[in-house]
Formats: sequence, C-alpha cells, structure tokens
Amino acid sequence: MTNIWSLMKKELRSYFSSPVAYVVLFAFTLIFGYFFYNLVMWFNLQAMQMAQNPYYAQQINVNEMVFTPLFHNMVLVLVLLTPLLTMRLLAEEKKNGTDELLYTSPLSVGQIVLGKYLAALVMLAVMLGLTALLSLFAFAFGNPELAPWLTGYLGLFLLGAAALAVGLFFSSLTENQIVAAILTFLTLLLFLVLNWLSQIGSGSWQGVVGYLSLSSHFEDLPKGIFDLKDAVYFVSLAGFGLFLAHSVLQSRRWR
Repeated sequence: MTNIWSLMKKELRSYFSSPVAYVVLFAFTLIFGYFFYNLVMWFNLQAMQMAQNPYYAQQINVNEMVFTPLFHNMVLVLVLLTPLLTMRLLAEEKKNGTDELLYTSPLSVGQIVLGKYLAALVMLAVMLGLTALLSLFAFAFGNPELAPWLTGYLGLFLLGAAALAVGLFFSSLTENQIVAAILTFLTLLLFLVLNWLSQIGSGSWQGVVGYLSLSSHFEDLPKGIFDLKDAVYFVSLAGFGLFLAHSVLQSRRWR
C-alpha cells in the first residue's frame, strides 16, 4: 500500500508540474459554469412566466430544469477531457524509456496500475469538487432536492472512473500520447452513443447494445434514482480497463 501511495503522489506532482492539470481543471470548471449560468437564467425566466399561473408554478423543479440537463451535458465534457488525464500516464514512461526502470523496481504491475489510476481518480474528484462548489449557490438561493444532486455527482464520478480506466489501457498500448487520447475519446464516444444505436435494432441484440451504453446507465442517476446495476456496470467497466492495462504491462515486463 505504501508503494501505491508513493507512486500516486509522484503522479499527482507530475500533473501539476505540467500545464495539463491546470488546463483540464480550468476547462471543466469554465464549461460547467457556462452551462450552469445559462440553465439558471433559463430557469428564472420560466419561473417568472409560470408564477402567473398557480398550477404551473407547482410544476417548477430546479433539479429537473437545471441539474438534470447540466449533468447530462457534463457527461460529454468528461468524455472529452478524461483522455487528457490518462494519455501520459503510461505512454510517457514508454516514450522516455523510464518504463524499464519502473518494471525493474520493487513495484508490482498491479501497484503500478493502481498508483497511476488513483492519481487520475484524485484529479477527477478535484474537478467535480470545484464544480460542486459552484452548484452550491443553487442551494443558497433556491430549494433543490439534495438526493438527485448527490446521485448526479455520484454518476459523474462513476462514469469518469470508468473512462479513466479505459484511458489507462490505451495509454499502455502506445508511446504516443495523442494517439492514446484519440483512441480513448473514440471508444468512450462509441460507448456513449450505443444507446442510440440500440434503437435501430431489435431482440436480444438491442438489449445487449443498450446495456453496454454509458448513457443508459447514467440516465436515472441525476433524477435521484440509484440502481445497483448501474453502479455494477461502471465498476465492471473500470475493472475491465484496469485488467487490460495490467495484462499489457505484465506482458512487457517479461519480454
């Protein structure tokens, strides 16, 4: 555990010693703030119009009109930005030739994978934490429900954790960081749109493709609906990505 912790701290220092961490954190927070501001302005406009009719005024819901579309928009942003967090983790080691030192160190392959993955997870948590501070203004000046807000953020974290594991796998395949980022983005985008592709099929194929979709498992979380099968899906995808990365590194270690 000490080895994993040491490697994780090393990777976090590497993030902040380059522009990557600052660019990703700034971009994610800026985009979140843009969507949040526009959705709040739109909500206020709708609320003023609906306030003239008591029936419609009762239908106003901050979570449905602000946070639900906000969280769905941020899924695509995560798909765009998480490859930037993982592209260098293993690809850079291979390009600089430091991977040989890593493989001959006392660290096991599992510790290498977990240490680098946990560093990326910390970055993800920081990203989401910064945006959570912004969204707290809605609680200060409005009355949103807490449960959908929490499950929405849980969904973003689980989806991001799965995306990071996929990115770590592609980073283990190549020494080119750009190639790793592009492959990660295309794979995540494919998993994101599988739900749409399933609509053109039928039978068992439709069910399988729909189940593999990232969006289908995220859809209910911003509504405050937590289903264990959705959590199992994200955790399984993350575990599979880490397993593939471990297998790639293990094969290189014994060459």
